This record gives sequence, C-alpha cells and structure tokens, in this order.
Amino acid sequence: MKFLIVVLLGAVLTEGLVRVPLSKHKSMRETLRKKGILLPYQDPAIKYQPTEFAGSASMYINNYADTTYYGPISIGTPPQSFQVLFDTGSSNLWVDSSYCNTQACNVHTKFNPQQSSTYSVNGQTVYIPYGAGSLYGVFGYDTVNVGGIVIPHQEIGLSTQEPTQPFASAAFDGILGLAFPSIASGGETPVFDNIISYNLLQANIFAFYLSRGGQQGSELSLGGVDNSMYQGSIYWTPVTSQTYWQIGIQEFQINGQSTGVCSQGCQSIVDTGTSTLTAPGQYMGEIMQAIGAQKNQYGDYMVDCSQVANLPTLSFVISGVALPLPPSAYIIQNNQNGYQYCSVGIGPTYLPSQNGQPLWIFGDVFLREYYSVYDRSNNRVGFATAA
Repeated sequence: MKFLIVVLLGAVLTEGLVRVPLSKHKSMRETLRKKGILLPYQDPAIKYQPTEFAGSASMYINNYADTTYYGPISIGTPPQSFQVLFDTGSSNLWVDSSYCNTQACNVHTKFNPQQSSTYSVNGQTVYIPYGAGSLYGVFGYDTVNVGGIVIPHQEIGLSTQEPTQPFASAAFDGILGLAFPSIASGGETPVFDNIISYNLLQANIFAFYLSRGGQQGSELSLGGVDNSMYQGSIYWTPVTSQTYWQIGIQEFQINGQSTGVCSQGCQSIVDTGTSTLTAPGQYMGEIMQAIGAQKNQYGDYMVDCSQVANLPTLSFVISGVALPLPPSAYIIQNNQNGYQYCSVGIGPTYLPSQNGQPLWIFGDVFLREYYSVYDRSNNRVGFATAA
C-alpha cells in the first residue's frame, strides 16, 4: 500500500492566511545517497496507474456445523453489514432486503436502499434458482466491500420473495456467487468480474481454506494464496467449461484400484456452496457397497462408527495427480442425546455434465481436505493438501 505524506507549512490567524517561506532541503534520495543507500529510479507517473492500488486480502469466514461457510460484506454508504455464503457454484450476489416481508427475510438482516446515498435503481426483476430453494428479487447498484476490497457500482439482487425453506434456517443473509458470468441470472455481472475489470487485485485469483469439525478458522483469500493454509505443492487443472468451476476427472479409485467409473472421463463442479461430495447417481450403489454403508429408513447411508478407520480411501486422479479422500473426510460423525452415529457425506446427482460424462460435485466434504485456488486469468483450479 502506498502512503502519501503531505506536509503543509503555514499558519492560520484570525485575520487570514500567513504565508511561510519554504527553506531548501535535500531530497530524500540525496540524503540516502550520502549514507550509501541508492534508491532505484521509479517513474513518477506510476502513481496514476490503477495497478498501483491493486492488492490482496484475506478474511476469516464462519463455519456453521461443517455445512455452510459464510462471512461479512458491506453494501452502501454508510455501509450496511451482511453475512453471505461465499459460493463457487453460483454467480449472483443477492441479499435480503426491506422489499421482502416473508418469514425467511424477517429473520435476517435486510438491506435498506433508502438508507444508502450511493444506491441507484436498476428496475430489472430476477429469479434465482438453486439446488435447494429459489428466490425472486430486483436489481440495484451500490458500493460493495469484500474483505477491504471496495467495488463501486456493483449490481446486487435485492430479495422480494423467499421461501421459508431453506432460507429461514440459513445462517446467512445472502449469497455471493463466485462462478462465471455465463450462469448469472438476469445477466448480472458477478462481483469477481467487477473486481477484475477495476483491476483491484494483484492477481485475479481467490482461494479457500475450509475448517473441519465445526471449528472456526476458515479463510477466503482474494488476490493471492495463504501459504500457511496448505502443505506441499498446488496442483493445477484446467477449467473445462466456463460456467461453473468445472474440471475433468481421469479416474476414480477405491483403495488405489481403478473402478472404471471414469474410464470415459468424468466431470466435477468445485462448489463451496454444496456441503457434501456428490457422486453420479448411477454409481451410487456400487460406491456405497464398496464402503459397506447401509441405507436407513430416511434414505441416508450409515456405517458402523467403530469401523471408520477400516473403510476404504477414495481417490480422484486429476491431471495425472491422485487426490485421496480418507474415510475421516467422507464419514460424518454425529452425536445426539449421547448416541453416536456415522453417516456417509456422499449424495447422488442424477444429472450428467453438459458433455454427457458422469458428473461429480466436489463440495465441502472434499474441500476440507484440499486448499482450493480459483484462477480466472488462466481459467484453472488448484488443489493442495489443506494444513
């Protein structure tokens, strides 16, 4: 960050301004040169370039029961604060607003555009669907602050109608989508695309560390990676469709042995907004059988808690690198009224990818094991073993 120090010499009396002559001093460069310190030449016009203000930021985000990762942003002038789900599986920014009076809105903080001097009306209505639930809203423009990165004139969805479920029980007041603009409802320009266009970061990347066991300490980094949040190298793989953060899977293994599930290739969407690992529905039974899981009366797959350490390791081969998922990652241990039970944190999806290949979703079950980096300049995703 650059600091500009302005020294004003002068005195103000009741009768007016008294001018004080300035004495001639050696420049900082000359003073340092006498001490043997040479400063490299820098073009004075650099300060007029927008890249001078580019930077990075890291912010702690909240972990709600290993199911939702959300954190603070502010909107408007003066700023109004909200908790939003940071979602790599969608592209819209929306928050609860004073235009909405459903139960789901009334239990959350609402944005009031009348209390912001920088708000401007768009007037366009929008419908935003999600895997669970959907909402209606209107678009407006205002200043948004994410981790100290200030985005002017950001398009925002203001909810006008939300269903009670799942939003009434949500720990957040809105969603900030981080996927590509091609899937943004209503043609909204996503937050990160505006960050790119305003050249606000030193690199057009962001990264997530997701904590586990309900513990806090999760982190979203903007403009760089946090080396303390991962071990070893970051392994990169290209985005296969600039819609979601979608990547290719070469092979799916159980205990190091190929299953043939991805013999013709698979696709996966890397999605911080999905709590589970999601497998292609046609292979769900086969995978559960290999794990030794049994379906209960509610349709959940369960295992014997005493056998978790003996369960198989699942691995995904991505761009030639095997990323293992041990049973400690995909088994969810619960304790209710003193009774411990263990469920499998893997669910089915019955939709294929756009090219017809089997589709996985790398949700939070996977992303707690791997620090994930999202690079818009090179359209690639990186994974490293989480610290």
